[in-house]
Amino acid sequence: MPKWIDHIVVRVKDINEALENYENKLGMKASKGPDAIPEMGMTRAILPLGDEGRFIELAEPLGEDGAIGGALERYGEGVHLVALAVDNLAEAKAEMQANGARIIEAGTQVFVHPRDGHGVMYQLIERT
Repeated sequence: MPKWIDHIVVRVKDINEALENYENKLGMKASKGPDAIPEMGMTRAILPLGDEGRFIELAEPLGEDGAIGGALERYGEGVHLVALAVDNLAEAKAEMQANGARIIEAGTQVFVHPRDGHGVMYQLIERT
């Protein structure tokens, strides 16, 4: 059972422009980035929310091949995923699968298919 929203990933066309907007219009400042992460096919920046480790992650694709690039091409800018904190990743995954949720696994990462989230992809993150 999810406990809280851990972080939100927002896909953007231009990370520098997005950072300027978030800082000037929303009063948020990046604590990290922008940093290119080739293995994930993106450049990202982290905007902290409060003091409990929660954040918004801005993600600009490095190309059209990765998940961010493909989603940006299909859907445009916007929320890419919402990460939910769970006590036990294996148990949460098993419970959701038993309830009929389609689970996507990428290495050690676990996602709930957007069809089961009414257009929103959820990531499960173990946080105790």
